[in-house]
Amino acid sequence: MTTEEKITEELPAQHVLETMAEEPKSFNPESIEQLEDTFKETIKDMVDERMKQSAVKETRPAMIEKNEPAGASMTGGAFKSFGEFAMAVANVDKGNIDSRLKVLGETQGDQGGFLVGEEYRAQLLSQAIEDAVIRPRAFQMPMTASTMRVPSIRDATHASNVHGGVQAYWTPESGSYTASEPTFAQVSLTAKKLVAYTTASEELLQDSAVSMEALLVRLFGEALAYFEDVSFISGVGGGQPLGIINADALISVAKETGQAATTFTFQNAVKMWSRMAPRSHGNAVWLMHPDVFPQLAQMSLSVGTGGSGMFVANAAGGPPNSLFGRPIIFTEKCSTLGTAGDVILADLDFYLIGDRQTLTMASSSHVRFQNGEIAWRLTERLDGRPWIDTALTPRNGSNTLSPFVALATRS
Repeated sequence: MTTEEKITEELPAQHVLETMAEEPKSFNPESIEQLEDTFKETIKDMVDERMKQSAVKETRPAMIEKNEPAGASMTGGAFKSFGEFAMAVANVDKGNIDSRLKVLGETQGDQGGFLVGEEYRAQLLSQAIEDAVIRPRAFQMPMTASTMRVPSIRDATHASNVHGGVQAYWTPESGSYTASEPTFAQVSLTAKKLVAYTTASEELLQDSAVSMEALLVRLFGEALAYFEDVSFISGVGGGQPLGIINADALISVAKETGQAATTFTFQNAVKMWSRMAPRSHGNAVWLMHPDVFPQLAQMSLSVGTGGSGMFVANAAGGPPNSLFGRPIIFTEKCSTLGTAGDVILADLDFYLIGDRQTLTMASSSHVRFQNGEIAWRLTERLDGRPWIDTALTPRNGSNTLSPFVALATRS
């Protein structure tokens, strides 16, 4: 039903007749047909007036129609796109504050930026996730405070019990047993600030919100993914997340006797796999620096006086993309070939990422004024670290096991 049909239906006949009676024009119907024509004309005039009122009403901002405070929500379509939102943020620096911007506490423009709406945050993070290695495979959780303690169980050895103290007994009827309990621990996540920064020309800002959106989403999305991964893999803790290769639970597999520097052999891979916790076999991934690829493509296994290539029989097929059935992810964020961290085998479900603060955005036209550029800053607060803090000693054997295994330096 169109707006006009709806308005016509809502007009009561008695009201129309009263309106006709009040009209200054007079009529002297000579027939029923003339009366009907006059009736229809009056209805049309009233519908046209109602349509004008409706048009004015629909042009008002949605937040006013909902009786919500200006900028109370950016998830209801206050901005048409992330580009339009970015332009509004840029104009704040010129003294033009768009009422749709959310201004709350630490999200005020003069105190760090404006909160990025959830739909635009999802757009940025979807770009980040496409490029990210660790985040889409890690265990993610929201942080309700700047510091959050996540409970865990310290399971360091299975020599006589499991889960740090749980013991089971085979006992005869009426036999006795000794009470035991697990050893609980806590993993602490403390929000750290990650800031992405870039510049764009004033002409780009003036020309098109679409161009601005395409640029900022790509730049910020890729930057967030890149620098998060760098810390999640090799971060040292403190003011940044604790990375996998610096984790207490990491197992470092030594090189083979006489192994040349800057090499990766099949024997290295076998020994790394043997140190992976069995419960992680179905979830682990290989993280490798691109420099490792030639080693995979030329990897061979010696058998007696002969041998054969492990992956590539000819150059017609695709390159090796899995090892022992688990995916290989090549990333420059790993260390270069021959150094610790160039080859990592990890079950990333044991890596925790805590997200404390949604993204905030700010801009300034003063920092790069002489270049005619606008400076943009995107800020998020988060932390990351392995969920466990020790490798596991199995019930039988002395070689420890862990969800995180790396190859030691070959030099």
